[in-house]
Amino acid sequence: MSLTDTPPGSPTGPEPGPTAPAAVPAAVAPPAIAMPTVAMPADAKPISRVSNKGSSDYSAKDIQVLEGLDPVRKRPGMYIGSTGLAGLHHLIWEVVDNSVDEAMAGFATKITVILLTDGGCRVDDDGRGIPVDPYPSGPHKGKSAAEVVLTVLHAGGKFGGEGYKVSGGLHGVGVSVVNALSEKLIIEVDLNGHHYRQNYAKGGKPQDKMSIVGETSARGRTRGTSISFWPDAGIFQAEGTEFVARTVLERLQTMAFLNKGLEIVFVDEREGRQQTVTYQYKGGIVDFVKHLNTSKEPLFTKVAYYEDSDDAEGMTLDIALQWNTGYYEGIHGYANGISTTEGGMHVEGFKTALTSVMNKYARAKNLLKEKEDNLLGEDIREGITAIVSVKLREPQFEGQTKAKLGNVPMRSFVQKATNERLAEWLEENPAEANRIVKKGIAAAQARLAAKNARNAIRRKTALAGAGMPDKLKDCSSGNPDESELFIVEGDSAGGSAVNARDPRTQAILPIRGKILNVERARLDKMLKNLEVQSLITAIGGGVGDEFNADKARYHKIIILADADVDGSHIRTLLLTFFFRQMRPMIDAGFIYIAQPPLFSTEVGKEKTYLKDEAARQRFLDERPNHKKEFQRLKGLGEMDWEELKGTTMDAASRTLLQVTIEEAATADDIVSILMGEDVEQRKHFIQTNAKDVRFLDI
Repeated sequence: MSLTDTPPGSPTGPEPGPTAPAAVPAAVAPPAIAMPTVAMPADAKPISRVSNKGSSDYSAKDIQVLEGLDPVRKRPGMYIGSTGLAGLHHLIWEVVDNSVDEAMAGFATKITVILLTDGGCRVDDDGRGIPVDPYPSGPHKGKSAAEVVLTVLHAGGKFGGEGYKVSGGLHGVGVSVVNALSEKLIIEVDLNGHHYRQNYAKGGKPQDKMSIVGETSARGRTRGTSISFWPDAGIFQAEGTEFVARTVLERLQTMAFLNKGLEIVFVDEREGRQQTVTYQYKGGIVDFVKHLNTSKEPLFTKVAYYEDSDDAEGMTLDIALQWNTGYYEGIHGYANGISTTEGGMHVEGFKTALTSVMNKYARAKNLLKEKEDNLLGEDIREGITAIVSVKLREPQFEGQTKAKLGNVPMRSFVQKATNERLAEWLEENPAEANRIVKKGIAAAQARLAAKNARNAIRRKTALAGAGMPDKLKDCSSGNPDESELFIVEGDSAGGSAVNARDPRTQAILPIRGKILNVERARLDKMLKNLEVQSLITAIGGGVGDEFNADKARYHKIIILADADVDGSHIRTLLLTFFFRQMRPMIDAGFIYIAQPPLFSTEVGKEKTYLKDEAARQRFLDERPNHKKEFQRLKGLGEMDWEELKGTTMDAASRTLLQVTIEEAATADDIVSILMGEDVEQRKHFIQTNAKDVRFLDI
């Protein structure tokens, strides 16, 4: 999971688009998920309302044409998702993806990513090298092919021809977007015995021509591409241009898993953070599954693996799976190396075949009796960890986010291969197959117990009807698109929030203490917890596999907890609940985190609120003569309702963090580490990532 800033007055959050890799709540998190260190506005007032009425004089002179890379700088969110940390790191992904495409094409064997001492990033590969010969025709005739790729949107080698059989970047906007949003960029190419170089200034403006500056013999290699870029601080001013090592490492490790044998080296040259990490996995996705289950307890040691290809259709698949003793499904799909967090045809085909194969096996071995019902897919998938990685010539992704694969032939291809190959594996591994079936039977029994628990809740609280928890202070609006539910820590803070809210669109649900850690509980146990019952009832839409985000009563669920360690723990527990039991709410962008200030001080007669220690330090740096002792706001309950409204709840002046997921496998792994049973692994994770945390209140 990752968090994206939603600025004051924003009704729906950031523009749609790719987001940063998985992350976790602030007290134990790498900086990609730490709360932004931005001071609350000292003069936070509702924004003025202006007329939407345009001029009646509308003619050709009002039509603006954005040339070259100007559209990217005008609307960066359309291309990289946001101008916060998520978008910043997306610049790296765009360049690295091109290098990975070279590896998938069979040419690159090593990729190196370097975080430079001066804030830049260099991505180097030993692939074929971006072509540098002159472009043959059209308005760009005579420019080097590399310059066209770097300065023209939708220009690249992935729209046909023989350059790439499969690739992840199909839109042709990747490296040109990086160029547009950089303060400067340098491209170096080793090709034809020569070392070429070209420089670009702010906004992607070429400063010279692609020129020979040396020979490859002096470089120790015959071919390859190196791109160095420095993000434009003016574009990424919300959260700065400082890259987060943990975020980069997670993405690079996933790429190494998905490309068997590919060597990926990460080097951090920044002062006080120097490190070198190398990823290379000869087992590919088998090693990936083992890695994901390290934070869990595997049901058995073997990993089922099979691969297949359809040369006529240009499709291949690699699938690895293993069960653990936990209660959650972890099936992670990839298409041409792109994480398809919303699944798609490849995942659908796998799930359908998995259910069929397991039931046939259970019947054949008399593990399911004649009169017993078949196991449901959710029963069989309880505790599974699976990687479904496919490659194809012309992937059809839904939107620029590439979250879901739509190629229909892929479904039958994966389904057929799984029906045949997994059935063989089960016959060859009867002890493991027996354990899988028995776990599925236990899951079915728990499912029936959970169904009875749901029915009991419905009878008691009218879960399916109009009855709501007594402590819920609902809003009057019946429109989910404008309705917000604040989940507030503590009754006293809940009282302040009730007074501070807009009763038409803002509902308040106080919760007491820390809710159940759902990572360690099946649904039937979970439904007996009163706080969990209240959440399910208030939000609507059900829970678990039956949850439907379309039936949710609010399209903004805002976690409002204290800005301290306890508050971070509560946020972590709530995020775990939403991730495991209401995942579609995160996928839809409905989950947010409020940002109450940690400090207040007075400037003249005005009170100023500062979000955290970093904001307080910046405040002092700007006002070295400020003589007041800052007041530390220890809890929401200490703030009067006017303060809470002005700093945290009023849509005109607040800042929210939107919770999103790009790398579901990484999110799954981190949640399991932080919320699971393995204390030593959790301790190691926290210690390893401590240097990346931007906000930690003790």
